[in-house]
Amino acid sequence: MIGVSFDTIEDNAAFKSKFDFPFPLLSDTDKSLGQTYFATRPPDDDYADYPRRISYLINPEGKIANTYEVSDPAGHAEEVLAALLH
Repeated sequence: MIGVSFDTIEDNAAFKSKFDFPFPLLSDTDKSLGQTYFATRPPDDDYADYPRRISYLINPEGKIANTYEVSDPAGHAEEVLAALLH
């Protein structure tokens, strides 16, 4: 599992430390990865500086097996795990 945000490396390191994340957080400050994975918002969106919360489940062959638009961050891991177990 990895996380990606538009924040700087330093901001991501502080966020990871503060919340004790057990996985890497990557910085996409130029939003190129966000554009590739449809996580950017339109320029006129009130939250254009923030990526959309999207998770991708990638299978062993490297293909996207499922896409999740995350509306409940606290329950999201359970949602993905349930899908994997079915």
